[in-house]
Amino acid sequence: MNPGASLVQAGRAFGARLTPNLRGALWMLASAVLFTAMTTLIKSLGAGYPAALQTFYRQAAGAIVLLPLVARDWRGALRTTRPGILVFRSSAGVVAMILAFYAYQELPLADANALSFTRTLWLVPLAALVLREPLGPLRIGAALAGFAGVLIMLRPGGHGGHWLGWPQAAALASALLFALTITGMKVMTRDHSPFTLLVYAAGLGLVFSIPPALFVWRWPSLPDLGLLALMGVIGTLTQGCYIKGMEAGEAAVMAPIDYTRLVFAVAAGFLLFHETPSPAVLAGAAVVIASTLVISLREHQLARRRVVEQAR
Repeated sequence: MNPGASLVQAGRAFGARLTPNLRGALWMLASAVLFTAMTTLIKSLGAGYPAALQTFYRQAAGAIVLLPLVARDWRGALRTTRPGILVFRSSAGVVAMILAFYAYQELPLADANALSFTRTLWLVPLAALVLREPLGPLRIGAALAGFAGVLIMLRPGGHGGHWLGWPQAAALASALLFALTITGMKVMTRDHSPFTLLVYAAGLGLVFSIPPALFVWRWPSLPDLGLLALMGVIGTLTQGCYIKGMEAGEAAVMAPIDYTRLVFAVAAGFLLFHETPSPAVLAGAAVVIASTLVISLREHQLARRRVVEQAR
């Protein structure tokens, strides 16, 4: 018997014995580990390759990985009724990625990761403005508490006399733009499959990443090209593992597991870059994580309530 086939069958049998939430948790942990590996490469390559150039290679590698899947049914993968929103999502996503990569290059990994969690906080006002969702006192209070945690992390006067440096501003702006793309995704998933959205994000994202990359263009050495390509592939795998985790388990259970990437970021920063997060960053991150968990749990409760009401 083929040893490879035996391993695949054994893996499937093991997976079948796991509960959905446990399967989802394993996917989410894999996503967190891969995300840490990607950000480590971003920071390691930052000295020679600016954020805009890294974003181009990230998008190029992701598009290449998706090509075989698109080839199976390219008409279905590209079918859309709202190209304008797709263009906006992709352009905002590219700018968000450039800003995020810049933040990961310039900030300690723990700081950049902690500030990236604010995208959940940005979703609260965006849901009210764009999706017309009602805001209750719990969601408003949790969002305000979360932004207070951001202020703790930023430590007024702790960045050379300035309470907000360019890397911190880039991280917050990136989180806001990513929140905008998530809001757009919520609108688009009403009549588009997640795969279609992923294909457009990869294809249009590659197109939109070319102009800013040309301003800082340099040809990489062969080893660096391999690392840049690896970074892009890992980024695509990170998204895939995150989606699989959310599909397999309950969103309310999966959401807290995503925050393990902060633990991995602290470990990677300490071991590879000799970074030690300050008490202010850890305290602020704890407030932000607690706030976003409250918001996530509330969203889950509201979603389940809507399902029950529709079933009646």
